[in-house]
Amino acid sequence: MHQQIVNPADGAPHGGPYSHGIRVGDLVFTAGQGPFDSTGTMVGDDVATQTEAVLDNIERILREAGSGLGDVVRVTAHLQDLHRDFAAYNEVYARRFGDHRPCRTTVGSTLGGFLVEIDAVAVVGSGA
Repeated sequence: MHQQIVNPADGAPHGGPYSHGIRVGDLVFTAGQGPFDSTGTMVGDDVATQTEAVLDNIERILREAGSGLGDVVRVTAHLQDLHRDFAAYNEVYARRFGDHRPCRTTVGSTLGGFLVEIDAVAVVGSGA
């Protein structure tokens, strides 16, 4: 099956040899996104601000692939300090996804100087 590479022009620069997203049929897979703007500058110094930036990046990738946050079926999130930051991250996450509730795993991880990284799997045209 054909794979479409998805690298939005207004997305954060790549941090390595990978694609921001890949669309295969009606599925879109995103790479883990960090809290970086289109110039590669880290956004925010708290988990709430960084979660907003990460979800903005994911939304750009999904939009470029013909999908959106309402089409997300699976999320994996990594928090540098799961115990300290979970509530603030979860508040932003719940607001951004609204009544839509994708499957989700949230774990504590060692991250490279930022507080949150998220990847997602979405369906194109789910109508959610």
